Amino acid sequence: MRAALVSTLVTATTGAAVLLATSASAGTTLGASAAESGRYFGTAVAANKLSDSTYVGILNREFNMVTAENEMKIDATEPQQGQFSYANADRIVNHARGQGMRVRGHTLAWHSQQPGWMQNMSGTALRNAMLNHVTQVATYYRGKIYAWDVVNEAFADGSTGARRDSNLQRTGDDWIEAAFRAARAADPGAKLCYNDYNTDDWTHAKTQAVYRMVQDFKQRGVPIDCVGLQSHFNSQSPVPSNYQTTLQNFANLGVDVQITELDIEGSGTAQAQNYERVVKACLAVTRCTGITVWGIRDTDSWRSSGTPLLFDGSGNKKAAYTSTLNALNSGGSTVPTSTTTSTTEPTGPTTTTTIPGPGGCTASVSLNSWNGGFVATVKVTAGSSAINGWTVTTNLPSGASVTNAWNADRSGNSGAVQWRNVSYNGRLAAGTSTEFGFQGTGSASGLTPTCAAG
Repeated sequence: MRAALVSTLVTATTGAAVLLATSASAGTTLGASAAESGRYFGTAVAANKLSDSTYVGILNREFNMVTAENEMKIDATEPQQGQFSYANADRIVNHARGQGMRVRGHTLAWHSQQPGWMQNMSGTALRNAMLNHVTQVATYYRGKIYAWDVVNEAFADGSTGARRDSNLQRTGDDWIEAAFRAARAADPGAKLCYNDYNTDDWTHAKTQAVYRMVQDFKQRGVPIDCVGLQSHFNSQSPVPSNYQTTLQNFANLGVDVQITELDIEGSGTAQAQNYERVVKACLAVTRCTGITVWGIRDTDSWRSSGTPLLFDGSGNKKAAYTSTLNALNSGGSTVPTSTTTSTTEPTGPTTTTTIPGPGGCTASVSLNSWNGGFVATVKVTAGSSAINGWTVTTNLPSGASVTNAWNADRSGNSGAVQWRNVSYNGRLAAGTSTEFGFQGTGSASGLTPTCAAG
């Protein structure tokens, strides 16, 4: 979310065992109802409101996902270069986990809400400082975060589809990719998201530009798992008629879609109908894994004069709450659930092994290992001729087991595991490459993948 400018199931790879809030019966609260279709329903939380009993009562009753409103942003977590501050963010994370809720991390790299020291940097120094920030914060919360908004709001408004002109953009056009790669290395169990506003209408240039970036990342094996649509709506920026189309088209790229900062200005029946439209659009898209509203009560909102949330200033349920709950209870496609459990720090070096395979492709693996676990990144390269598909076999050592994977379909979790391309990364021109990855427990030392085309 932008701090001052109005514009505008559940898959769990948190790196730790996941506890789902179970105090409410399905059908009676937002979180419990969303969980029935494998999704989450979350809210943004401010640490200074955790002493408000009405606020906390609604939070604990209704939601099963939490996003820190400002406490995980750059100025809050690294106010002085190299000096990190997590106290307020920890209050939110600890409260959420204590209640069986999960946490979305927001945000690791952003042109806004930078501390003064970062605002005054440029070039290589800024790039290195940004990557260090991503690495340090993601490592600190490793195993506690469901999904990170790795990069926030990097595209400009308007009709050009251009990147936003920012100090980060001026460090080089690959800065977003670099941030995602750093985040994967630091917290391999978390989902990695790109988050932006005014990307709800499929016809808009900004939406198309983000789509092309995600498509490119998936084709080249850049680690991206999800796209966040902020979805701030009002009379000047209403819920578009093609909103579900936008969600589905992003999902078709092989990423999850999350509605990350939903608020809809208005009141009464019109507001209630708009919330219902958004929820039903998410439920209709299998990979729309959850919805977060940006605040609890209207008075907690960054745009409070527009009364955009589900509870009024006294904490009473509004008509929009009822329409949202009814829409959630109408059901939707179920999102598969998986968990990973590694929480230890990396201790081993990265190694790469390349083994030529039959059928016109080769596979190489880079390992990031620690005591009790590893992340493997496998690079598939076409030979002298183009290929239309590939299968990679990895023979895992005894005691090793796959717990999570991305960018490939797999058969088996241990021993001889076969990996096949998914729809977007099977066709490779001669000499070109794609990547997939997986996380596991045990040791993968000596892993030697083989590749077959077709």
